[in-house]
Amino acid sequence: MDSELKTLQASMKQLQAENLGVKERLESTERELRAMREVPKVAFAVSLGGNGLQKTRSGSKTLIYKEVLTNIGQAYSSDTGVFTAPTRGVYYIRFTANAPTDFPMSAVLYKNGAEIQLIAHEQPSGEGSDTASNGAALLLEQGDRLSLQLWHDTQIWDNSNHHSTFSGFLLFPMQ
Repeated sequence: MDSELKTLQASMKQLQAENLGVKERLESTERELRAMREVPKVAFAVSLGGNGLQKTRSGSKTLIYKEVLTNIGQAYSSDTGVFTAPTRGVYYIRFTANAPTDFPMSAVLYKNGAEIQLIAHEQPSGEGSDTASNGAALLLEQGDRLSLQLWHDTQIWDNSNHHSTFSGFLLFPMQ
């Protein structure tokens, strides 16, 4: 009887230890889930839209993408054409430009109004139209602003088929 009691006590201690391990893993999983829920959801896709050509002969021109296809997290402003990073993290940013081939085409991604990040540019090439695109994963700080501009003496074109677009999404946050 004494040996049975000792066996039961040992089994109970083992079960208590296993239970404690399961409890610790469950609490850790719950913390991770809470942290995942707190990560901002950020994704946007916009188009110049309209039925027209935008051209500049003197100076650069900020492109304002008015046709909002997606704006989860409201980090893109269709009033200013600026995407503002809501949190520090790695974002995937992509843009396309389309224009007739009779004049140079450009779309230049600027960070914080000054630092050039990516460029899509095509020289005149005869009749028809050209499309150029670019994209990259960029580390952005909270509050960094991205916008696209036309360079001096270039053009871009779009219509309701969304040929000229600007999009991005948060891949993952960084501490």
